[in-house]
Amino acid sequence: MDWVETLVVVLHVLIAVALVTLVLLQQGKGANAGAAFGGGASQTVFGSEGSSSFLTRATTLLAIVFFVTSFSLAVFAKQRAEVAGEAGIPVVQESPAASDAGQAESESATDGEAGRGDENKLPELE
Repeated sequence: MDWVETLVVVLHVLIAVALVTLVLLQQGKGANAGAAFGGGASQTVFGSEGSSSFLTRATTLLAIVFFVTSFSLAVFAKQRAEVAGEAGIPVVQESPAASDAGQAESESATDGEAGRGDENKLPELE
């Protein structure tokens, strides 16, 4: 399963770079104003419509694949987290005595002047 995850990560990075490149290649909405003054002839490489439809379709396709790889990486991360939870990694649980002490500290902090004398005390060790 590790080689599939590695393949998806590599594909994800390549698609991200391609998406950034395609977005930077596209013209803004105001760029078509230059075609009225004779600047439209330079777009004949991609056909009479220019590069807008080709780049838009390619960007849409890459965005869909990017979302699919993002979702699959999230599924891989969830599976890895479940496996780590089953591996016996200790979980921090708060004991009732510690929660009572935490409440007492928060109550003394809200008392104002009364709680300030306890700041310099060392914690008690059990």
